[in-house]
Amino acid sequence: MKILVFGASGLLGYAVSQVSLRRNHKTTAIYHRNPIKLQGLEQIHSLDLMEEDAVQRILFDEWPDAVVNAAAISQPDLVDSDPQKSFKINVSFSKKLAQLTNHIGAKLIHISTDMVFDGEDPEYRSTSMPNPLTTYGQQKLLAEKEVLKHGGQNVVVLRSTILNGNSMTGQRSLHESLIRAAMSGKKVNLFTDEFRQPCHASNLAEIIVELIERSQLHGIFHWGGTELVSRYQMGIAIMKRFALPTDCIVASTHKNLPPGIKRPKSLRLILDPLMSKVKTKPQNFYEQLQELELNWDLYQWFKKNTRDPESYVFKIVL
Repeated sequence: MKILVFGASGLLGYAVSQVSLRRNHKTTAIYHRNPIKLQGLEQIHSLDLMEEDAVQRILFDEWPDAVVNAAAISQPDLVDSDPQKSFKINVSFSKKLAQLTNHIGAKLIHISTDMVFDGEDPEYRSTSMPNPLTTYGQQKLLAEKEVLKHGGQNVVVLRSTILNGNSMTGQRSLHESLIRAAMSGKKVNLFTDEFRQPCHASNLAEIIVELIERSQLHGIFHWGGTELVSRYQMGIAIMKRFALPTDCIVASTHKNLPPGIKRPKSLRLILDPLMSKVKTKPQNFYEQLQELELNWDLYQWFKKNTRDPESYVFKIVL
């Protein structure tokens, strides 16, 4: 199949491109600022997603069987600082992409978030009523509605949760950010009272490509890891996985949020019915930790500061 990946230089988009190639699909990568380097790609395009004519040309020139929308402004603070810009990427672009994929008859996998929920219920199904607390969550919910309205019958809205994994730049995922903070002597505040269901980007990428391959699956689905973990627990576990000091992590609570700012406290996604229909299996947090890797500069610092140099061995890719 011919697959087009938007946001291919991001943590998830890069993983999707890798999985797509490994499963022998013709893969075209679309990025904005960070050029993607991955052997085997059919095409690589740099594109400003706010230029609708350019987006349309790419779709019509490539005419793919499937499109993955992994492009988004997903950091809530960046969304809050410039909601108009994030709206153009998170909502307007998503709507346009749905219209175009529907026109050419391509399957669309649109990535959404657990942040469309308020965190007040014990668990959330794909049929649960959304109630986003943040501007980011509100924009992603609106994007879902636009995609389902304009994308025709061959659309999947896949809600996922906080991602970890190995980014293309070595600076995008949680473990990379934590270790870089430790390198520079900075402290990182992580909530003890905010629980998420962490998922490894490569595992989410596997389910995305499998959804592309299974033409009969469409609609809204949930995917994530198998465990509910606080952000603080995640951070501590990551540093311990590499046998590194944890003193760069400071325990914080939602009481420390600025006035008027609200965040969901607990977001447990129910992974059925999707889990019962696919071969890909969700991972527990320990399995995700074992797949974390370090860039060369992080590895040099790691060797000097770890209590156990054998806790991680640098992988040389030929």
